[in-house]
Amino acid sequence: MPTHSPPALACRDVTVRFGDVTALSDISVEFEPGLIHAVLGQNGAGKTTFARVAAGLVQPTAGQVEIDGQVIRTGHVRESRAAGVELVHQSFALPPSFTVAEAMEFGAPGRGRIYSRRGLIEKWKAHLHDLDIHVDFSKRIRDLPVETQQSIEIARALITDAKVLILDEPTAVLSPAGIETLFARVRRLKERGVTVILILHKIREVMGIADTITVLRGGQRIEGPVPAASLSADRLAGLIVGEAARQQNPQDRDALVGKGGSNITAVADHTHDTEISPALTMSAVSTAADSEGAPLDQISLTIRPGEIVGIAGVEGNGQKTLVRAIADLAALSSGSIMLGGQDVTRKTLAARRRAGLRIIPFERNVEGLSLTSSLWENWSARELLDGPLLKLVNPGRIRALCDRSLKGWGVHYHSSAQRAGSLSGGNAQKVILAREIDADAKLIIAAQPTRGLDIGATAFVWESLRAARDKGAAILLISSDLDELFDISDRVIVMLSGRVAGEFSAPYDIQSVGAAMTGAGPIALGA
Repeated sequence: MPTHSPPALACRDVTVRFGDVTALSDISVEFEPGLIHAVLGQNGAGKTTFARVAAGLVQPTAGQVEIDGQVIRTGHVRESRAAGVELVHQSFALPPSFTVAEAMEFGAPGRGRIYSRRGLIEKWKAHLHDLDIHVDFSKRIRDLPVETQQSIEIARALITDAKVLILDEPTAVLSPAGIETLFARVRRLKERGVTVILILHKIREVMGIADTITVLRGGQRIEGPVPAASLSADRLAGLIVGEAARQQNPQDRDALVGKGGSNITAVADHTHDTEISPALTMSAVSTAADSEGAPLDQISLTIRPGEIVGIAGVEGNGQKTLVRAIADLAALSSGSIMLGGQDVTRKTLAARRRAGLRIIPFERNVEGLSLTSSLWENWSARELLDGPLLKLVNPGRIRALCDRSLKGWGVHYHSSAQRAGSLSGGNAQKVILAREIDADAKLIIAAQPTRGLDIGATAFVWESLRAARDKGAAILLISSDLDELFDISDRVIVMLSGRVAGEFSAPYDIQSVGAAMTGAGPIALGA
């Protein structure tokens, strides 16, 4: 009589609440062993919370988790790992200053410690080679390409012979070629009997790898697990986006869920008066080594008023240094920077802001807002930076201006005196938009402006950037999401190792852009 294998992982009636916010609501789901399962949903759907519950990092408010048919104590990482569950986070966890061999030892169970470099290399060489990972063991993690860093993270997770491997948004920082390499590795793990759960939000990627699909939306299970072959891309898009799809144009909807094919067309019909000074001109700009990424190497680019220029590239290839150089936070070793016809090469950030520079930073909760300060104090940074240094501050006036601005941007808040940390991600980003997008903005740098936002907030950011573009501002959009770049950019520039590796215009070909991101293709102008 045939026996039915228990699920590799099962969640029973799992609910997670953080204060008044319900991140997961009564989730029940079973994943069969030995398959590749995709858990799909937009930002804010509850995917990462689900992964963290399964890995023992989050204690659910209610419900239980089973591994191989056995109930385990939730909220205990060691117990989850002992049961065979490993999680590779979207943000890599290995110490960047460690060598590969040291990083592997750092993640290993505490037995038979080896302290010599040669001993560490010999200890871990076979394990990595068994996973088809070939790397210089003496290299430091921070000096490796992002794809290799991720492969080391996966190798570390498999030290304990994991039965269930969960990869949280593993494609977010990879080039198209890097995604294919990752998927090939995942398929090999499946052949070895490992159950793999991929947390994703791009339909194109899911269709290329998954055996089953589960869709989360708003913390609830909407569908699945069902065979991937039973769902069309259009059906999946509807499940992910839900009623919000009715308010979006088809191209935006497809970009949100990564449904597009190899060619994604953005309508770029904005004309530019060549007699008007460019909003930004960088001429042969180089920087010294920078703490935030690759230094710039002879970067030259021009952005005109009324234009959105996207910056693509695998993370760590100079995108942060580019922003820091434009903002006078990274010292130039050569070259010049012009804002609106003014040479600002030796000007301060305050002076550059007075020339029209505005920045939506990479990390809204670190660089963009002081979470412990009030909304009006966060918003007032514009008033203080853009005016005279010894300007008299009138708190009552600033609060009134802040209230008017935040209400105009549709921020949901109780009082301008409340802390910024009390807002949702979407509302926090709206506060930054309200501060940075004003009538005097000439160049707006938008760095990963939709990362971590839900569908509605993402669409709002896109609409806001387009509206600023249509009013004559120039937008420099830096994003790791090619669908986002292709959807709203008039041009896309690829950065690789601190240099311009390619420039593209619509219709965009994802393979050509991906080749430029990895250095596998020639520079293309207007391809």
